[in-house]
Amino acid sequence: MPHPLTLLLGVHAHQPVGNFPEVIEDAHQRCYKPFLETLHGYPEFRFAAHFSGWLLDWLRERHPEDMELLADMVRRGQVELFGSGDTEPVLAAIPYRDRVGQLNVLNDKLAAWTGRRPQGAWLTERVWESSVVPALAASGIDYVTVDDYHFFCTGKTAAELDGYFSTEESGARLDLFPISEALRYRLPFSPATEVVTYLEELAKAGQSVAIYFDDIEKFGIWPETYDWVYRRGWLRAMIEGVLASPLIATATYADFHARHATRGVVYLPTTSYSEMNEWTLPMPAANIYAKLLAEAQAAGQGERLRPFLRGGIWRNFLSRYGEANWLHKRMLGLSARLAALPAPPPELTAALYRAQANDVYWHGLFGGLYLPHLRRAVWANLVELEAGLDALQARPATQALDLDLDGHGEIFLHSPALQAVLRDDGLGAACELSSYRLRHNFADSLRRYHEHYHDRISQTPSQHQGDGIASAHDIVRCKDLINAADIVPDALPRAFCLDRLDDRALTDYCAAASTDAADAADARFVRPGISKRYAVDGDTLTIDWEFTNLAGRRFTTALNLAMPSCDGFLGRYLLADGQIAGGFGQPLGLNKTALLTLEDGILGGRITLLATAAAALECRPHQTVSQSEAGFEKIMQSAELLWHWIIPDATWRLRLQLTITPLRS
Repeated sequence: MPHPLTLLLGVHAHQPVGNFPEVIEDAHQRCYKPFLETLHGYPEFRFAAHFSGWLLDWLRERHPEDMELLADMVRRGQVELFGSGDTEPVLAAIPYRDRVGQLNVLNDKLAAWTGRRPQGAWLTERVWESSVVPALAASGIDYVTVDDYHFFCTGKTAAELDGYFSTEESGARLDLFPISEALRYRLPFSPATEVVTYLEELAKAGQSVAIYFDDIEKFGIWPETYDWVYRRGWLRAMIEGVLASPLIATATYADFHARHATRGVVYLPTTSYSEMNEWTLPMPAANIYAKLLAEAQAAGQGERLRPFLRGGIWRNFLSRYGEANWLHKRMLGLSARLAALPAPPPELTAALYRAQANDVYWHGLFGGLYLPHLRRAVWANLVELEAGLDALQARPATQALDLDLDGHGEIFLHSPALQAVLRDDGLGAACELSSYRLRHNFADSLRRYHEHYHDRISQTPSQHQGDGIASAHDIVRCKDLINAADIVPDALPRAFCLDRLDDRALTDYCAAASTDAADAADARFVRPGISKRYAVDGDTLTIDWEFTNLAGRRFTTALNLAMPSCDGFLGRYLLADGQIAGGFGQPLGLNKTALLTLEDGILGGRITLLATAAAALECRPHQTVSQSEAGFEKIMQSAELLWHWIIPDATWRLRLQLTITPLRS
């Protein structure tokens, strides 16, 4: 009889910082709870689990009895808990000091809870860069899991990946377990009997180990999986089938690592899982890459050529999406400010770590850049951190630098209550408008991008063929009615205070020296016929325009405002007389107005807009179309307000004031 195959099964649980409590609760009831309850009944089935620290805290506070099942399985040796960065950052995207800090926070948390420090770590989104090795080693981590695809890119074959390998960076060692993609696509979508048969065939072929580590959400949250995994008994059937087979044994990664030697040294390229390498490419490169893969597959060469058709790397998201890059560079800048303090306050370090959660820095089938409530949570932590740093170490009222490395300088104007960041990129507009009292960036919108999956929207909804159920990767489904106009990409960023003249966007502003005192929080932009000045004072941002020789021309400014209520019932427009004119998700047209208030119940704050000249005002929701595991959906990103004036004289001045205040003092 062949020697038993060791099954190393691991599951990864994560919810983004700032996710809706009802979403996390639903995930627990449909996935985390039944999974733990089921596995607790089979003490002999050994496996590994990773819960991101933020999610673990949430679950332990609200469901201590369920999480005690996990702790009990750890104590009896059934479960090995993996570490990671506490808030699930992409380690390669944060500084070394924060990598070590994040890893140690979760290591300490798990040790205090279970009495055991982790030896292994989950690598967020399996984003591999060799630069992460020293931090992992310094925090006591001996091994991580990455995809077998990472190894194929080095020229390794599937037959060679029968164990773990070792790598190093500057002499720091880390061991690497290659996750089987074949298992990732089978669990839990193929029938349990087929999974067991597949593992037995590997054993008969002489393979000694099968390695699986993937999202636990596949076991209950993905479409159709709750019914399949629990009600129809897939999980129990798989466990019992494995335990009944004389050809399969289960183990923890720690046990396997202790009993077996490394298969040798390997140096992996910078990469992630293969789907991510496609998601990170912009159009049209993403379509070219997908076509190349499809052609190779059609020619029967897909598996052989795929490692050499690599696509992009995770960091491409930061160059592809300006909004993600700005968020990332703001995080890095504040991390450096915090690290420069002699004794960084723990509460500010915690805010920084929450702002490093990976989800909002990228987009794919699961990335959260398109989800405004997740971006809002990260911005809230950055704004809180900056306010705390300013209280400890004051900044100048005006600063100029190119923080996001895009070749265009930014001008920071701030008071203790408000900050506006203006980009000198020709638009003369604000890329950030943050209220410290409300912990919110009102310029946190997202432009419409051409995504490669938009071409699939017109396809017929997919029908799964054969036994088992469909993976979310294969589903084509529209949650909302989507038409062609909804996916036309924006030519310009959705910035705050974008100007037009006769409906033509003005893109030739340039920053000019301010005429006010050096310590004033103000900045000026000029173009032929227009001078534009921003000033911050307390809770108020003032924009002044001076027009010369433009009488009779139509001038428009577009105010893109991220309102947390979005199209919900707690967001509304108020007229000068206090009358409710409608919600942010509804179009609104006013013939002549100089005053409008936006009131947001979720935020607990309001914006009052006051112009020195009444004019026509259009308000409409700005929506994007994105894809999630549940299908294509329209998401409101911001409220777009278009204020139109006819310039009356050869020399004319216009002022617009925006004041941000809490609903309750």
